Amino acid sequence: GWLGQSLYLREICEREEGPPPPVDLAAERNNGDLVRALIAEGIATAVHDVSDGGLLVAIAEMAMASGIGAELDRPPLPAHAFWFGEDQGRYLVTVPAGVAETVMARARAAGVPARQLGLTGGDALTLEGERPILVAKLRERFEDWLPSYIAAAAS
Repeated sequence: GWLGQSLYLREICEREEGPPPPVDLAAERNNGDLVRALIAEGIATAVHDVSDGGLLVAIAEMAMASGIGAELDRPPLPAHAFWFGEDQGRYLVTVPAGVAETVMARARAAGVPARQLGLTGGDALTLEGERPILVAKLRERFEDWLPSYIAAAAS
C-alpha cells in the first residue's frame, strides 16, 4: 500500500509528496529467485513485475496482453492503497488452480510474502463490489487514446 511518490497520488490526487517506497535488495533477490524457479519449472503461466501504477495496472496490462479477464478478491487494505501502491520487489504470477496452494506453501517456505488475488478467466476484470470492466473495452481505450488525441489536436 505504499503511495508516496506514486502515479496514483500524482494523477488521481494531484499531489506529489511522501518518500518513494523503500528498497530491500535482499528481499527483492529472494522474491525474484522464487519467481525464476517457478518460471524454470514451468509452473508459472504468466509473470509481470509490479511497478508504476501498482497491482491493478499490472493486472490490467496482463489482461490486455492475454485477452483473459480476472475476478479479484476484496483487498485487505484500503482499496486505493492495495491496488495502486507501488511497493518494491513484487510480481504477479499466474499458475494453474491445481498448484496454487503448493506455490503459496513454497513462498512461505522461502520467506516470500504472497497472497492469492483472485482467479483468472472470462472477458472482464471484476473487483469485488465494483462493476466489471470488459478487457476488450480496456484494450480499446488504451490503444485508441493516442490516435484520438492526435486527431483532435490536428483539427
